[in-house]
Amino acid sequence: MRFSIAQRLLPTLLLLAACNEPATTTTEQPVTPSTAAPDTAVAVASAKPAAPDTAAIHNVAAYLAGLPVSQGSNLQKLQAQPAWQAYAIDANKSWTQYHASRTAKIEAWAATELDSVRAASPTIFYPFSGPDLLNVTTMFPGSQTYVLLGLEPVGTVPGRANLENSKLFPALKESLWSVLNFSFFRTNSMAVNLKSVELDGALPLMLLFAARTNHQVEAVRYVQLLPDGQLAEADSALIRKPGPKVVPGVELKLRSASGQSKTVQYFSADISDWKLGQTQEAALKYVRTLGPLTTYVKSATYLMHKTYFSKVRNLVLERSNYVLQDDSGIAMKYFQPADWQLTYYGTYKRPINLFAKQYQPELTAAYTDKANPPRPLPFGTGYNWRENDSNLLLARRASPVAE
Repeated sequence: MRFSIAQRLLPTLLLLAACNEPATTTTEQPVTPSTAAPDTAVAVASAKPAAPDTAAIHNVAAYLAGLPVSQGSNLQKLQAQPAWQAYAIDANKSWTQYHASRTAKIEAWAATELDSVRAASPTIFYPFSGPDLLNVTTMFPGSQTYVLLGLEPVGTVPGRANLENSKLFPALKESLWSVLNFSFFRTNSMAVNLKSVELDGALPLMLLFAARTNHQVEAVRYVQLLPDGQLAEADSALIRKPGPKVVPGVELKLRSASGQSKTVQYFSADISDWKLGQTQEAALKYVRTLGPLTTYVKSATYLMHKTYFSKVRNLVLERSNYVLQDDSGIAMKYFQPADWQLTYYGTYKRPINLFAKQYQPELTAAYTDKANPPRPLPFGTGYNWRENDSNLLLARRASPVAE
């Protein structure tokens, strides 16, 4: 999908602190030659407001992704450098392989198995997501709103100094390696790698994923959640150094290749029961305002198995019409048979050694039930990332959640 050429920075109202400073310039609409009288032509031109330049932020996303920026972009000179050229060639190879081995398989599977779910899923809730915009938009491409929660800092739009940093491309490649090969982030490695080039959180990778999933990035704004769960504007200073009781976030406005408008929100929050008490449960209060949910959970370190993640677990069970998860999500014992219809996919084996204590005999029984065998899962996902080792559970609520 090709978009219009634009040369100047996005206005402050649409992109806060792009390149680490507020954008103050605007793009004037070109005046179309007219045969009308001069006074009339001037009146028409002055009455038409200037259109915002949405290309500047998308060019940052494309540059990070190893994709071409717009003609006339001030990033073209950087793009011409050998380091970016080598990175782009390598990135294209990696993404071509990824789309062939995972994206195409997920899309084909979900088109059949999640057809009715997708149609009834305008809002996706993805707790413990980190910056993983990649998997959620692949699994649910037609949804309108995606709300992600993770421990990673929000981050800011990288400035030119960071884009010129020679360490940028190795850091991005290393940070993406595990998600492209195993479907999940190695959080500690990501934090170390991105810190080396001051890519300070989830946002830079979310921009990259937006570009690589054929979305146009139209706007970015920093936000926060107030104690009562209301969404409010924020500035880059708060995002970089949020107080202990602040829930910082970022909101992206995207447009898909088909022209669909989407909203993506990421909030940096510890959603353990104790930490939620400190922030007055602002994150969960906000999610409760979103209407019925479809919840997606993957590679969530089995946190919702534990007693001290009961609040977010209860929220998911109370407000979701559908839950799509691997075995690291909500433990089987919390899905009451009278409330949920369960469909199993793939293969359930014992968790990897790191999470061996989270083995669920109930899942083994379900996956070996010859009367109701699991359905195929033709791709790998989660910690048991190999194609023939992975599992997914689709839970459908018997009685839909009221609006």
